Order: sequence, then C-alpha cells, then structure tokens
Amino acid sequence: MAITDKALVKTDDLPIRHTGEIHSGKVRSVYWLTEEDNKRLCKAYGLEEEELAVMVISDRISAYECIWQSEGGLKGIPGKGAALNAIARYWFTRFEEEGLAGNHIVDAPHPLVWLVRKARPVMVEAIARQYITGSMWRSYEKGEREICGITLPEGLKKNQKLDELLITPSTKGIIAGIEGIPEIDDVNITRDQILNNLDVFKFRNAEDVAMYEKLLSEGFNLISRELNKIGKVFVDTKFEFGFIGEGENAKMIYIDEIGTPDSSRYWDKALYEKGEIREDSKEVFREMLQASVPDKDVLVNKNRIEERKALAATFRLKDEQMMEVSRLYIELAEKITREKLPLTDSPKQEITQALQKLGLILS
Repeated sequence: MAITDKALVKTDDLPIRHTGEIHSGKVRSVYWLTEEDNKRLCKAYGLEEEELAVMVISDRISAYECIWQSEGGLKGIPGKGAALNAIARYWFTRFEEEGLAGNHIVDAPHPLVWLVRKARPVMVEAIARQYITGSMWRSYEKGEREICGITLPEGLKKNQKLDELLITPSTKGIIAGIEGIPEIDDVNITRDQILNNLDVFKFRNAEDVAMYEKLLSEGFNLISRELNKIGKVFVDTKFEFGFIGEGENAKMIYIDEIGTPDSSRYWDKALYEKGEIREDSKEVFREMLQASVPDKDVLVNKNRIEERKALAATFRLKDEQMMEVSRLYIELAEKITREKLPLTDSPKQEITQALQKLGLILS
C-alpha cells in the first residue's frame, strides 16, 4: 500500500443518507439523519425521539488553525482518527461508570464512526490547567499576572505544578455585543462575564455554571489519576458541554471529545520528575512544525494568519515526521484503553459496510 493511502482524509463524500448539508470541521464530518431514519434508530436504541447524526472522524492533522501534509503526499496521520475515537470513548465510559455525566455517543458502529445525539452546546470552551506552560506561561513571562479573572502568584517557574486546578474558560465561536469580549473565536473570558451573560453563553442559571465547573474538575482529576498509572502527566485539557432534553428535564452532558492528545497536553512522568519535559500529545506535532518552517513566528503570531494559511498550502513535512506522530497516537490509545487499536486498510469501504447494517447507506 502506498503511504498516501494510509490516512483517511476526505470524510464528506460517503454514501450516507442524510438531510441538510454535511458539516465538516477541521477533522470531522457530521451527517444529520433523515426524519424517517431518525425515528427508526431512536426506537431501535430505546431513545426518546432525538435528533441523531453520524459523525465520521478523519486522520487530518490540524495545528495553528491549518491542515498540514507531507512531502510524499500524506495528507493526514495514519491511525489518528481511530486513536482519538478510542481514547475519547474510553473516558466517556469511565465518566459514566463514576457517575459524573452522560455524553452524546449512542453507538460506535466503526472505529472511525460515532452515532451521536444532538445537544445544545454551551458556548464556552471549558479549559482546565494544572501546570503553567504554553500560552499561559508566555503571558506570565511577559509580566501578566491575571488569566480569566484569576490572579497568579509571583515567582512561578515554567512548567511548575500549580497549587490548584485552574479553570480558564474561553469563548466557543464568536460572541458579539458583550463589553470587554472581542468578537473573535477562542478568546479568554472570566467567570463573572459568563454569570453576567448566561443567555449569551447558553446557560440557564448560575447552577449550570457551577455544574460545568464541577464536571470539568472531576473529569480532569479522573483522567489525571488514570494517566498517572501509565506514566503520563495530565497537564491541561479542553472539554465541551451541551444539554439534551427540554425544560426542567434538560441534562448537561459531555460532548465533542475529551481527554485526547488533540485536546489535551500529556508529559512523560518519569522525565518530568527529573526536570525534563517530553511532550506526549499533539504538542509533538506543533514542535515539529516550529522546528521545520522557515519562520516559526508565522505559526504563533495571530496577526500573520493569512501568511500562515499560505504557508500551510505549500509547506510539506517529511513523511517520517508524520509517521512518528502516528506511532505516538496509536501507542497512547493502546496504553489508555488497554486494547489493540483496530486499524484498517480500507476505511471508506468498512465504514460503508458498518452503516449499511444500520440501514443508513444510499441504495
């Protein structure tokens, strides 16, 4: 098999019966089911009538808001999609077992596919940080002592463990019309800004805000304990939340993905205890990019986004760099889930066959 065939890249061309437009993000495509299929599958799975969708994850690699490729024509990271799905589903299951909250997954008919329920998303990226590193450290190093309304003490060192887990939310999408919040995606916000604008952020009341913080903290701590057992430090992460059900019966659930090496930062525990940092998550890929491109400021400077897009369109990493990230993701998935990661040479064919069994493939 040619190296260019080892990654599933295009996910919006599957023969899945659906309604409306296919929504494709940086790494996933979502197919909303027709009314007839929706009713049939809700009944089959014992659900109240809800809106369901097929979510297909790709092996595309996104970093610094761009998709990257290799010089040999590899347009993604082989095994990455299956690894992310396996890891996220493992954490979703553990959270349910521990009584934290449910999630949006109804079924996983294929390693690259979830059948999910529609949730009303909270317009907050729920971020938790246990160590001062990355963007938080860069701001601190410049003299900033406040993040998301939280005052940081003097004298912190890079990569130091914080005395407590910090919740540092940012906007999900563009929030308009609130003083002090720029109308751009993914901007830091404070807890008070959320509480003073509950409707805008799609919370019902202050108790919902306390609930997302509780679920974020408890989820972080559970994953941290589990990763510690396999020699990993859980540094920081991003969760997303939404509601299912109506009125007083509405429940907050975990959505999107949780605790994956794409949405979180892991370090090697043994090396950290010796004073060294080895990234064991998507940060490895970001470091590769920074070391490989002619000018790394293009990657991190938000004012140079158009230059960054032009660079991503032409710049190519080495095939072996992409495969190194592939090996990392597969190893992480197998260590976390304690199961062999199911990989495939014919993902589209297998996905079609799996969804055929659910009666969702166009005849």
